[in-house]
Formats: sequence, C-alpha cells, structure tokens
Amino acid sequence: MLVADVALSLIPPEVTAIGGLTMGADPVAFGVAAIAASRGRRLRGFSVRKEAKDHGVTGRIAGALQPGDKVAIVEDTVTRGTSLFDAVEVVRAFGAHPVFITVIVDRGGTCAEMARTAKISYEPMLTAPQLGYDFGS
Repeated sequence: MLVADVALSLIPPEVTAIGGLTMGADPVAFGVAAIAASRGRRLRGFSVRKEAKDHGVTGRIAGALQPGDKVAIVEDTVTRGTSLFDAVEVVRAFGAHPVFITVIVDRGGTCAEMARTAKISYEPMLTAPQLGYDFGS
C-alpha cells in the first residue's frame, strides 16, 4: 500500500484541501491529492512558504487553498511539531480551517498533545515506537 493510500484512508471526508509547510509537506500533500483525484475525490493542494513573497503570488500560501476550506495539514516526519503548527497558524490566518493533521512518521511524540490543545484531530501513519525506536531517539 502506498503512503498516499494510507494518508487518504485517514483523512476525514469533510476535508477539501491538503498541504503544509514546504518542503516536507509537498510530496505528501500533492501525492495524496493526485491519488484522491484518481479515485474521484477532489482535494485542493497547497504549500505554506517559510516566508512571504512580495512579488508574483504574494503571501505564504501557494496553491489552491481557499478561505473556508476544511484542511488536512501534512508533513513527512515530525519531532517537535513546530512546522506543523506554523502551517496551522498560517492556514487559519488565511481563513481556512485545519481539522486534521497527519505525518508519515512521528518521531517525537509531542504532536498528539499539541493537536489536542489546538482542537485538531491527529493521527500519524507511523510512530517511532512502531518502528522499534523510543520517542526522541
């Protein structure tokens, strides 16, 4: 089973857009959006830039995110969760609503509590302990 298949199986049906902080989130978000499209589910893909651009398409959001979208925030790996929650804040400021977070590997073990505090559902695809490592290793 592809990572995109696993991610797609986790994402709630009300989610309309998928993305996160560029670079780590990009292959996850756009891969899942492509697989979703091949199965008749439309997910708009987007990236959150690390810094705002002042020319061309300005701001920190690049892609098809729209105000009001219900959003899945994704990342390849996470240790502390700061990148994920930077993306959450940018998406909220844009006017969209993060409702779900997933990562390929959670290697830190702190994101679940951060997501709970932010009132966002969180489900990693894999955790460090599932791979035979302690959190924080």
